[in-house]
Amino acid sequence: MLSIPENRKISPFLVFFLIHSVQVGVGVLGYQRVIAMSAGYDSWMSVILAGGLTHVGMFLIYKVVQNSEGDIISAHYIAFGKWIGNIFNVIFIFYFCLLTVTTVRTYIEVLQVWMYPKLSTWAFALCFLILVYYIVNGGIRTVTGVAFFGIILPSYLLLTFVFTFKYSDFRNLLPIFDHSLMDFLQSARDMSLTYLGYEVLLVIYPFINKGRKSQKWAHWALLTTTSLYTLLAIITFSFFSEKQLAKTVWATLSMWKIVEMPFIERFEYIGIANWCLIILPNACIALWCASRILKRMTPFRQRHSLIVLMILCVLGTSLLFDRQQINLINDISSKMGFYINYIYIPILLSILLIMKKVRKKQ
Repeated sequence: MLSIPENRKISPFLVFFLIHSVQVGVGVLGYQRVIAMSAGYDSWMSVILAGGLTHVGMFLIYKVVQNSEGDIISAHYIAFGKWIGNIFNVIFIFYFCLLTVTTVRTYIEVLQVWMYPKLSTWAFALCFLILVYYIVNGGIRTVTGVAFFGIILPSYLLLTFVFTFKYSDFRNLLPIFDHSLMDFLQSARDMSLTYLGYEVLLVIYPFINKGRKSQKWAHWALLTTTSLYTLLAIITFSFFSEKQLAKTVWATLSMWKIVEMPFIERFEYIGIANWCLIILPNACIALWCASRILKRMTPFRQRHSLIVLMILCVLGTSLLFDRQQINLINDISSKMGFYINYIYIPILLSILLIMKKVRKKQ
C-alpha cells in the first residue's frame, strides 16, 4: 500500500462530496434534450438505469484499488509492468485533462451565449485555470474543501424549480414504457457523460483514511446524483412538450427564465454565475488526478506537472471555436469514459485477480 502521511488524508465521509461534486457539472444544464432523443419522455427511467450502472462501476473500481493495494498506477504496474503500464497511465492523464477541457469549454459557451457574447475563450480559461492551480497546489484536502462548498453553497438552486410547477403537466410522462429496450439502452448510453467523473477514486483512494469504510459513502454519492438527475428530468419533461424540448439546448437554464422575484428579473444570470462554483471542483479534482499520475510516473514535483497540464488545457480549450467542435469533444469524452468504466476496468480487474492467483501459487 502506498505510504501517505496521515495529515494529507481525508475522512471517509468526505468521499461523498468528492464523488457527488465531480458528477454534477455542465452536463446538468442540458442533458434532458440529449436523452430524450432516443427514448422520448420515457428516458427518465434511462436516468435510473444509467445511475444503477454507476454503482456496478464503483464496485469494480474499489475492487481494483483494493487488489492493487494502491491506485490505478499501482494496478497498471502489477498488471502490465512499468513500461506498458505507463502507456495506460498516459491515457488516463489525457482522459482527466479531456474532462477538464470539456467542462471549462462548455461552461464558457454558456457564458458566451447567455451573458457575454464577446467573452474571450482563452482569457477566461486562463483565469479560471489559474484559480484551479492555486486550489490544487494546496493538496487533496484543499480540493476536498472546495468540493464540499461546491455542493453546499449552490444547493439553494434546487428550490427555484418549484416555480415550474405552476406551468407543469405531469401527464406529459404518459404513457410509460412506450419505447423499445434498445431505445432505453441508447438513452442510458447518452446519459453516460453526465455521470462521468466517479472514476477519480482510482487515483484518490490512497489518500482516504480507512479507505474501505469510504465505499458506502461513494455509493451514497452515486445514489444522490441519480436521484437529482431523475427528479430534474421529470420536472423538465412535465414543463416542456417534446417538440419544445427538441429545440431547447439548455433546458435547465430555460426553466430559470420563469423565476420571478421582487428583487431580481433575470434569475438565469444568477444561476449561470453560481454554476462556476459547481464546475470549479470538477476541474480541480480532474487536474489533481492528472498531475498526481504524472508525478508518480516522473521525478517531477506535482506542482510542476500541474503547470504543464494547465497550459495544455488552456490551449485545448482555446482551440474549440464553434458548437460542432464542442459537441465533438463532449462526444469523445462520453465515449472514452464509457469504455474506461464499463470495458477497461472489468478487464483490468480480471488481470489483477489472475496475477494475484499466479503469485500465490509461486
